[in-house]
Amino acid sequence: MSQTSGISAPRWAYNLGKTGSLMIRHRHPLFAVAALLLVGLVCASSGYPLFAQSAKPAAPNQTDKMTGPTRLLVIRSLQSERVFARIVLPQGDKGIKIKNGVVSPSEAKIAQEVADFGPAAKPGDRCVITNVQIKENLIIVELNGGSKKHEKWYQHIQVGAGGGMTQVPGGPSPQSLDAHGTTVTLEFDKYIPELTGDQVRDMLGPVIDFKALTTAEAFEKTLPPKVKEAIKDHKVLVGMDKEMVTFAKGRAPRKIRDKDEKGQDYEEWIYGSPPEQVEFVRFKGNEVARLEIMTVDGQKIVRTEKEVDLPSKDSELAEQKPAPKPQNAPTLRRPGEEVEYPTATSDHRTSRPQDQNTPPDGTNPSTGTPPIVPTGGPTMTPPPTTPHALPAP
Repeated sequence: MSQTSGISAPRWAYNLGKTGSLMIRHRHPLFAVAALLLVGLVCASSGYPLFAQSAKPAAPNQTDKMTGPTRLLVIRSLQSERVFARIVLPQGDKGIKIKNGVVSPSEAKIAQEVADFGPAAKPGDRCVITNVQIKENLIIVELNGGSKKHEKWYQHIQVGAGGGMTQVPGGPSPQSLDAHGTTVTLEFDKYIPELTGDQVRDMLGPVIDFKALTTAEAFEKTLPPKVKEAIKDHKVLVGMDKEMVTFAKGRAPRKIRDKDEKGQDYEEWIYGSPPEQVEFVRFKGNEVARLEIMTVDGQKIVRTEKEVDLPSKDSELAEQKPAPKPQNAPTLRRPGEEVEYPTATSDHRTSRPQDQNTPPDGTNPSTGTPPIVPTGGPTMTPPPTTPHALPAP
């Protein structure tokens, strides 16, 4: 059928329109190439690609900002979890911070805070995560109630009548509201990325342990290899502290306190009783200073040389005495200016120059009048020394 333009459409154009595919029947190669170019131009002008490409899924971006659902999952994963402390955790508002795997403040600063405010937990102590807060670039984990007081809603209830209000009785005492916990804060650069609960646990690993099953197991992980092996073998080494001896031998059945030949106080723990082996563990302060073992066959073994060196910075700072005050107290006098009225350092006071000739009874030698002692009433002036002249009769 002829068109209005008088030009008949080629057969391959009708086949393309009916079947949607190009069937070229012409055998000349140049004509086939021209047909393919024409079809490509038509598809490009219509906006449809000539060859369909499979869409590949985008790789997940690990630096995406944490979303709300992920935040709830992390909080639920950590809330009320029972953990063990790896280091000494001090009380106070500052707590511990972890950024890029680095724990701050330093060990010396932590020891100073422990000496000032006391420890919230020692290595191996069991702790409970009581609250988890996730802010812009911080994950704040509160242990054992945190470092701030938290009052209950019923502690704010007051009742009264006639304008007077009183607190409802039966509430906790103010001492029970004191905060004895601490906080561990994970700090990020700009924002918190997408994390799972296990990843947050790994980041908190330098400070608290989530994998320990018992207190003894958590405590052993914080010790040097030599001390760890001794505790497993239930042996005592000179230089251990009381907590290590307790984990190695258990609670001592008998304890005595006495003084040695030098007059120094000591505490001795006695394990065993004859005819079994008996061990006498002597402490000076918090450290084992002497170990005496009486074997079953009657041998006596005494060890006094230090076998393990465990410096305790927190105990050293806690026992450190305050620095002595300077001998010369601060003053406002100029250099070389003498004291007008010096005071003696003893109980006897130094009298002023004009008071050196004063009699012990306090009488003024110039006038001979006794001192006036106030009695609470109006002050009376002394009578004049010159008598009044009598009027003439």
